[in-house]
Amino acid sequence: MTESLALAGKVENMVTRKNPIFDTATTLGKILGFLGVSAICGVLVAGLLVPAAAVSGSAASGSIQFFDTLPAELQVDPPSQNTTILAKDGSPIASIYAENRTKVPLDQMSPFIKDAVIAIEDSRFYDHGGIDTTGIMRALVSTVRGNKQGASTITQQYVNNVINESLVASGKDEDVKLNGLNKGVGDKLREMKLAIALEKKFSKEQILEGYLNIVFFNRDAYGIEAASKFFFSTSAKDLTLPQAALLAGLVNSPSAFDPITNPDNSKKRRDLVLTAMVNQHKITQAQYDEAVATPVTTKVTPARQGCAYATMAPYFCDYVLHLLFNNPAYGDTQEDRIKRIQRGGLTIRTTLDPTAQTVAQQQVDGTAGANPDKWGASIVSVQPGSGQIVSMAQNTVWLPQEGKFDQTQNFNVDVMDANGNDLNGIGGFQPGSTMKPFTFAEWLNEGKSMNTTINASRRTYQQNFPWRNSCDTPVSGFYDASVPGSFDLQNSDEGYYKNMTVLYGLMNSINTATFASASQLDLCGIQKIVDATGIHGGLPARDDSGKITDPNPKVPMTTLGNLIGSTQTAPLTMASAFATFAADGKYCEPIAITSVKDQAGADLPAQSPNCKDAVKPEVARGVAYAMQEVLNAGSGSLIRPALNTKSNFPVAAKTGTNDSNGSTWVVGYTTGLATASWFGDPLGNQLRPGRNITVNGKFYQSIDGYMIAGPQFTNYMLSVAPAYGTNPFQQPPSNLLGTAPAPTQRSTPSNTPPSNPAPQTGNGEKNGNNGNGNNTGPGKD
Repeated sequence: MTESLALAGKVENMVTRKNPIFDTATTLGKILGFLGVSAICGVLVAGLLVPAAAVSGSAASGSIQFFDTLPAELQVDPPSQNTTILAKDGSPIASIYAENRTKVPLDQMSPFIKDAVIAIEDSRFYDHGGIDTTGIMRALVSTVRGNKQGASTITQQYVNNVINESLVASGKDEDVKLNGLNKGVGDKLREMKLAIALEKKFSKEQILEGYLNIVFFNRDAYGIEAASKFFFSTSAKDLTLPQAALLAGLVNSPSAFDPITNPDNSKKRRDLVLTAMVNQHKITQAQYDEAVATPVTTKVTPARQGCAYATMAPYFCDYVLHLLFNNPAYGDTQEDRIKRIQRGGLTIRTTLDPTAQTVAQQQVDGTAGANPDKWGASIVSVQPGSGQIVSMAQNTVWLPQEGKFDQTQNFNVDVMDANGNDLNGIGGFQPGSTMKPFTFAEWLNEGKSMNTTINASRRTYQQNFPWRNSCDTPVSGFYDASVPGSFDLQNSDEGYYKNMTVLYGLMNSINTATFASASQLDLCGIQKIVDATGIHGGLPARDDSGKITDPNPKVPMTTLGNLIGSTQTAPLTMASAFATFAADGKYCEPIAITSVKDQAGADLPAQSPNCKDAVKPEVARGVAYAMQEVLNAGSGSLIRPALNTKSNFPVAAKTGTNDSNGSTWVVGYTTGLATASWFGDPLGNQLRPGRNITVNGKFYQSIDGYMIAGPQFTNYMLSVAPAYGTNPFQQPPSNLLGTAPAPTQRSTPSNTPPSNPAPQTGNGEKNGNNGNGNNTGPGKD
């Protein structure tokens, strides 16, 4: 909004439209001006100051009738006020506003500011009933003499600000009335009558408090508290006499008397206020002498609003705002909701843990270092059993900075919510082998032992392979090198095409073991577990015309590549799914907002835990058992620093890497905290291979989940997880464990991809994976 439309107490005095007839610089103009003001006074006298029965003559009667038709009621709604987003402990994350205003009671304002404003704006404030006839006559005489002078009382100015604030809040900026710009005699009369009515309804203290909280000081400071902070980095209650006098003088013309841009004018105006104060015996001569001798100095605290200037977690902050912008409880349209949040003075308390967030931010920032190639890193954590988001971090900055990777999209969340509303997310990344535990879970769900031996040497799954599938969705994809354009299923290392237990296959992330397991299962059973744990695609599904058909599409487990993670999925989705196993099979939708209160402290709709039984407890316990072994002796044992149940505390996790090594993961949990750690390519279509790259000064022939995402995960969990509980996981039943001992040794994995990596195109699948998914897993992933 331009300053000319700002709700300034007396911006009206800044601009004067001159008319050759009514220009008070001419004799005729002075006479007509005198008659015009006299007419207004006549109406007021006739309508207010003299009983109706005592007024005679048609002119007086007409005046009364005109004045009586003016409205006498004024709805004084709270002015636009800052909305505050808080962390779980009450510490501020960000301030959101259309007008930077923080309301404070009168007793939290310095006596100097109250006295200064009254002295310069309305010296008879405590004597009149809303309008000051003495002031009007004084202004009249001054005007006739050629010296334009205002006559609005503080009450009238308050009325004008309330009306204009209401218009702006309603989107009617063009109807704002300012003296000298577009306010006529009728508008002035209406303002006067409303001022009189307001004085009958509210005390002088209430009016003064309202005025000082609504009045405009600067485009970044509405109200005395914001002005105090902006100009002097202090609060309204701590204003000194020179500071208070300066701010009181600023009301008349915020631009002309701005101490930053016009310090000389500001000092003259301040000293004029001080003169008024000493003449009205509000300060002593000694106080006056000391104050006028004080130079005009400012200590500016720039107004910083929005998530871009959040004190922490800007992307979490943005996620919270999008949740509210998308909630119909806050308005019929998104425009209404944005307006309510920006102007409503709401207090939004979130689930964010500042301590955990600090650690997460340190980890993602340290992962890639200077990062000229713009590799991405992210961490997101949720609490099992509640879904509360504990931390959400990524290694980018919101606002462009020299030498920094700037990004406004959130790495950790979906593009859209379930209703098709924007979440400003990137939509996630291919999860690779972090999808394998869901096939393992279905294995246990069908009552099979994790120590059952399977044939992991099989690499060919022809188009007519007899998959078991009770879902309506047909099986899609195949692995058959005898078919032109296709290829056989591959592991990262040649030494893993052999018989092994299902547990060993998951521990060491063997692709052929996952397929051998799936070949003995109902693919629809895997689908049901994936759906129940909240996993869905992070990108909206579209038809051939580009129209969105599903904002959060299912990940079809009948598409074979999805068994080993080929569909782009958000880290928050993965963390929440793994939290299901930590919570003994209970899935909870992720939540970020625990309470929202309005200016009066009344509760508004927030989020509450939305949980359901998704996986049998014994299955969840079996998965936890197996994923502890991933860290004890499997693919996760390569992570440095090490983190495992044997050496630290009960913890389970799974590594993951996609075909191109451009998306690497570790997703894991304790009983109290589930975390997704990711590192890879966040740009465009995410096609950059993670091979022959240098990250943070270290060269990698190829990156794997344990290499970068792994240390990021372990450092974070070692620091944060103990505060959330690291109780032992419950043991699975013996029938799911079986009797064969789990292997504790494994061959050292190669740090290079296969010599002939699988192509990214195959038999026409939309994902471009030939149903292949992850081919560079272990040995490793």
